Amino acid sequence: MSKLTARRERPRSFYHWPWTSAIDQHLEFARKAVKITPMPATLTGSMIQRQIGDDHVCVLTFDRPDSGANVFDAATLNELNEHVDLVQSDASLRGLIITSAKKSIFIAGADLKTLLKQAQTGELRDFIARGQRIFKRIAALKIPTVAAIHGACAGGGYEITLACDYRVASDDPATRIGLPETTLGLVPAWGGCTRLPRLIGPERAAEVILKGKLYSAPEALKLGLIDEISTRDQLVDLARKKLRDGKRKPSPASKIDKELLAPRESGNAAPARA
Repeated sequence: MSKLTARRERPRSFYHWPWTSAIDQHLEFARKAVKITPMPATLTGSMIQRQIGDDHVCVLTFDRPDSGANVFDAATLNELNEHVDLVQSDASLRGLIITSAKKSIFIAGADLKTLLKQAQTGELRDFIARGQRIFKRIAALKIPTVAAIHGACAGGGYEITLACDYRVASDDPATRIGLPETTLGLVPAWGGCTRLPRLIGPERAAEVILKGKLYSAPEALKLGLIDEISTRDQLVDLARKKLRDGKRKPSPASKIDKELLAPRESGNAAPARA
């Protein structure tokens, strides 16, 4: 067997980085930085509450029981998918709002312990692909969608808001928004690398992604990461008003879209949609 053939047949890591060890090394760092309470081994009760008012607006409220933080693990993704099923099948709904009941965290992203475990068992590809499919379903809903952000909104937590038509955030100091995956040796795989460039442009998106910084609400507004700011107590009301704007019109195909869709002689082309 030639060296070239051996190189082609050698398994490739998902991100082309030693991210398994990176996750392991940064578990404690991330837990301290975001101040996440360790997840209990067994969780009881629903992690996402669903309410539909007389205005036919569905509100999905993330509220992980027995924890001060909301995170995405396999169970949460499964539950979210079930809610999307119900939203998609209810023709009477006029809008969807995604929010959190936590005091200082919207959604802190994917559960790092889940990522580490699935990286070791070979299930990480499926976990990431499942998140992509669910977020894509949210983006494809025929009704307008708004994310009402209060507290830390990081990684997958921000990526689910990118699947919404609009993003509104509280002016509270606890609200911090961004994509910190690169600080862990990862990339934003649930739409951050595809939807964000279409929202704010490829150059600015690259800066946000590569820096891995969490921005305050005013900073996020200036960058275009969110659409409007309000006080926390008026946040959901602002989201309801934002629904009146209807579905966000898709931006014209950009240069980055054309490059992603362009055929390549070799190698795997990046997906145009996440």
